[in-house]
Amino acid sequence: MEELEFKEMFDGESNEHSPSSGDRKLPLAVRMRPTCLSELVGHEQILGEGALLPRLVANNQFGSILLSGPPGCGKTSLAEVIAAETGCRMIRVNAVLSNTAELRDVLRMARYDTKNRSIVFIDEIHRFNKSQQDLLLPDVESGHVRLIGATTHNPGFYLIPPLLSRSQLFRLEAVPVDAVAGVLEKALADDERGLGGTKVYTDKKLLHDIAEMSDGDLRRALNALETLVLSLPVGSEMKAEDVEAFARERHIRYDRNEDEHYDTASALIKSIRGGDPDAALYWLAKMVVGGEDPRFLARRLVILASEDVGLADSRGLLIANAAAQACDFVGMPECQYHLAHATVFLACSPKSNSAGQAYFKARANIRKGPVQTVPLWLRDAHSKAGKDAGHGKGYEYSHEFPEAVSGQEYMIKPISFFEPGTNGAEEQIRERLSRWKAIKEQILKGEK
Repeated sequence: MEELEFKEMFDGESNEHSPSSGDRKLPLAVRMRPTCLSELVGHEQILGEGALLPRLVANNQFGSILLSGPPGCGKTSLAEVIAAETGCRMIRVNAVLSNTAELRDVLRMARYDTKNRSIVFIDEIHRFNKSQQDLLLPDVESGHVRLIGATTHNPGFYLIPPLLSRSQLFRLEAVPVDAVAGVLEKALADDERGLGGTKVYTDKKLLHDIAEMSDGDLRRALNALETLVLSLPVGSEMKAEDVEAFARERHIRYDRNEDEHYDTASALIKSIRGGDPDAALYWLAKMVVGGEDPRFLARRLVILASEDVGLADSRGLLIANAAAQACDFVGMPECQYHLAHATVFLACSPKSNSAGQAYFKARANIRKGPVQTVPLWLRDAHSKAGKDAGHGKGYEYSHEFPEAVSGQEYMIKPISFFEPGTNGAEEQIRERLSRWKAIKEQILKGEK
């Protein structure tokens, strides 16, 4: 790229991130973006008194920054405020639309502009592949650019370790409902940047209702307010029925292929494990309404039936497996009944993880070795070669003894792994094993 082209590209960039008051074509969410750190709401953990980030910005002593958090929590607004308050030139890159060639040009642009410190803001940075992320490293490390990356994903899963180690990570949470409602109230009254010119009015409760519908997404809440207000005559009142009509058409925030998928699935499993059928049904419903594949949910229930209910109520595995088969056979929407049936049954069942824990103890014992050989009396004796080698010699057929307990050992060096619990049917297993142990000890004493 020629020097003149670089200058033209830089001349087109601006730190001005707040649109002019007269630009009514821009969405309300853009017009209402904060102009300074004090206007950002809902992030006390990183912007409150004594927090690290405001001190770094005030002293203009920050390096590269990664901002992670759900949609609409203010990642882009925070990046723009940082650039404005530090007097840095901000170059915007969207990882979805960009490519390696454009990224190379952007980095060259930043190196060319030696008069101003440049911030390269990369939205959806998790979309960059490893090669593109590698391309950022030399300029980030040398300080030619200061990177601010924004992502809705867990950076530890999507960004390469060298980039993570060279960046300061700040986690933004969903904006609290009260904070969203406060911004909506301000937007409705603001004549310059907001909707004050419409003269539409409403009570705080309805604004709070809109905030609750936004699921912590401030941009979504402002878009909803703008849609509602612009659908009403100038100077009219926004009423409850207007909000209710809008709510019927809304979609919940749920991305079945991203972090929201794993976080909600985790909440579902932990609610069932914790014996809370109400919470379990809530997270199940959120995933179903969000478009989750019911077969995925069914598979998770089948796993949980053995992992967390286990021997305390072995019917759990039968019911979960039946629900999985029903999801294949019946499909949506009717298979919601089967998912709910299995979810409530498992949540209300006694819990045990003894079988799984015992298995992993046995596996750990095998991994650390030495591995025991199969005793001769237990080896297969169906072949002539096996019989000639002594396989099966001395084996005692269990059904020939009371309660099928022969007293024989089934490992050369017996090791205890399974410790039954006391929940549900497992108490009976504990009593049965204790009785068998006593019978075995009696038989062994008789042999001596």
